[in-house]
Amino acid sequence: MLNQILEDLKNEVKFGYLKKKHPFRYPSLASIEENSPTQRTVVLRDTTDDFELVMYTDERSDKINQFELNPNVSLLFYNPKKLLQVKVEGKMKIIRSGKEYESYWSKVQGKSQKDFITKIPPGTPIDSPDQVDYKENEHHFCLLKLVPESMESLELKRPNHIRARFDKSDNWQGQFLNP
Repeated sequence: MLNQILEDLKNEVKFGYLKKKHPFRYPSLASIEENSPTQRTVVLRDTTDDFELVMYTDERSDKINQFELNPNVSLLFYNPKKLLQVKVEGKMKIIRSGKEYESYWSKVQGKSQKDFITKIPPGTPIDSPDQVDYKENEHHFCLLKLVPESMESLELKRPNHIRARFDKSDNWQGQFLNP
């Protein structure tokens, strides 16, 4: 049963990037800044064959410095229809160049490229949303890959809630947990 739960979890996460309206498309990503957790919503873009979770960001964003100082992160998904929560914890890899980087950048189309060509970094104060300026020939795209070390799920259901944890260090063998 645990092996099936793990496979179902992986498939559910994959639906997050395959189906645009799937609730797992927009998970919460937590990192550490000066010993305090900080969170933001991100867009899940892909999963690799090794189940690394792919996201994009501006390389000048605060989270890049946070990942460089402490690569430990947590990604939290929630599906309200299934009452299913999935937490993936691991290390964040930052990719700024190379073949894989170029492949993902080529998938960022049209208006979405504007997210990575602003003249000033994300989070910089401005007087008005109309004051955002862009550089046409330079981008700040950055590829992020969460390399999972553990996964935990909680499914709220009757007669019993089902909670389980899976650890890479234990070859992804599962363990039920008291919900």
